[in-house]
Amino acid sequence: MRLRKRAIDGLVIAVTGGARGIGREIAAHLAAAGGQVAIGDRDGAAEAASELPGTAAGFDLDVTDTESFRTFLGAVETRFGTIDVLVNNAGVMWVGPFDEEPESATDRMLAVNLHGVIRGVRLTAPVMRARGRGQIVTIASAAARVAPPGESTYAATKHGVLGYLTGVREELRGSGVLLSAILPGVVDTELAVGTDTGTVRLLQPADVARAVVDVIERPRFEVTLPGYVGPLIRVVNLLPQVLRDPLVRRMVPDQVAAVSGSSVRTSYESQALSANHDRGAQS
Repeated sequence: MRLRKRAIDGLVIAVTGGARGIGREIAAHLAAAGGQVAIGDRDGAAEAASELPGTAAGFDLDVTDTESFRTFLGAVETRFGTIDVLVNNAGVMWVGPFDEEPESATDRMLAVNLHGVIRGVRLTAPVMRARGRGQIVTIASAAARVAPPGESTYAATKHGVLGYLTGVREELRGSGVLLSAILPGVVDTELAVGTDTGTVRLLQPADVARAVVDVIERPRFEVTLPGYVGPLIRVVNLLPQVLRDPLVRRMVPDQVAAVSGSSVRTSYESQALSANHDRGAQS
């Protein structure tokens, strides 16, 4: 049975990491659908919001700082009213051999990708529960289900996000607060520059944005992009290790090999993984 469609028109929707990349595309699609969209980012939020259709505003936000996140949410409510949907989108990624990963990159991915999501849920879900309605959509990654070589810490943060949301979802059962996780493969953004898509086609930010619109209109917990990836992973995981390993190696790209000898990611990583500059891109 197809889920009843919910209208986005008039909903107040806050998007973290919304000034560029996937976040900006999500904000644009939601604004075009009639949502009142609040973009939060470390820089460029106001400019990005001014270029969107419909009703939008930009606010400063550092997802690694609780007071910044709380101030952002308060500013959104002052401007638009009660927040109906929070989209946790901000994320960063370092790619390379696990033993060459700088500790600062590890810390940054944990702070933005994992703790940033936890912080967003912790600050918004209780308020939504108190009024009996609301939705939190988190842009995770297919790396929440698989772990490509070269993205071990990134995958760990995304596995952590999915595990966290799974547990909190049960705590919120029956409260009227809905949790949704979007798990895309490689998306054509700065975050994924230089990486390999494996056997799956390269996604565009608009693919993820359309999935967000759809999951708000027809709420459900987990959405993979492309759609067949989720069922495929579940089937492969039923196989014994001796059969599973070679299949996974064919399906999942080796990102160590993809970036070896290349400097194409240097500019992105030097900016995105600095605590002083959160680019907010997401894959």
